[in-house]
Amino acid sequence: MHKRSIRDCAVDRVCYRVNAVLLALFLVIVTYPFLYIVSCSFSSGQALISGKVVLLPVEFTLEGYQAIMEYRDIWTGFANSFLYTVSGTLIGLVLTILAAYPLSRKSLAGRKPIMMLFLFTMLFNGGLVPNYMLIMKLKLLNTIWAIILPTALSAYNVIVTRTFFMTSIPEELHESAELDGCGEFRYLVSIVLPLSKAILAVLVLWIAIGLWNGYFNPMIYLNDKAKFPLQLVLREILLMANVDFTKAASNPELYYRNQQLSEILRYGTIIISALPLMVLYPFIQKYFVKGVMIGSVKG
Repeated sequence: MHKRSIRDCAVDRVCYRVNAVLLALFLVIVTYPFLYIVSCSFSSGQALISGKVVLLPVEFTLEGYQAIMEYRDIWTGFANSFLYTVSGTLIGLVLTILAAYPLSRKSLAGRKPIMMLFLFTMLFNGGLVPNYMLIMKLKLLNTIWAIILPTALSAYNVIVTRTFFMTSIPEELHESAELDGCGEFRYLVSIVLPLSKAILAVLVLWIAIGLWNGYFNPMIYLNDKAKFPLQLVLREILLMANVDFTKAASNPELYYRNQQLSEILRYGTIIISALPLMVLYPFIQKYFVKGVMIGSVKG
């Protein structure tokens, strides 16, 4: 018995060391691309074009961020993305709660058929052309609503939120509130939501990330560059060979200079676009794991 326990301890030590090596390798794989982008954003255009940047900045410069400050389309896209994300997150959060809470109540008639309809939307959809025709017929093309409304309600978010309400809010609370004359809406606002900070934080993060990083819907439904979100502006920069800041692109020296600025601008814009969510995440991290685990344990 003693020999067996020693053998088990040795096996455990080997497993821990293997896990440590694998986790360290995974950390390097995840961290290196971000460090590379940060280093590129602080490197000179000449170093980027010649491929000298490997890990640390080469020929440190703030020229890329100065170019971002002067490039109006980036800040217009940033403002548009902020507007779409904030308004879309608020609308999506309200719709998700208003759909999930009734479905969490066992007294709701037809609860199972309604849930089947939600599940149906996760498996089947009309496709790109019917969706575009629908947006066009509703006269939502080239408006903020074309970005917000098609993704305002996610069936997956509704299911996770419904599960959280069912497993984390005791039924006795509802009975007590009902005896005190509390209506359903007041019970939801005054009791359920204050006890649901974890799942609300998860929803805010999921919805906000989807809207902030989204570029396909804006690419399809928007044709006015003044309404482009930051991701579309970034996409244009990444696809362009160079950013033509002046009309004198025929000048070889100026053309090469613009190529350098374009390279720096690409990486700087990626950092700018990722920064807001990186700032937001630490504030809701403590709720994130709890909300995901509780909301996904039971369907």
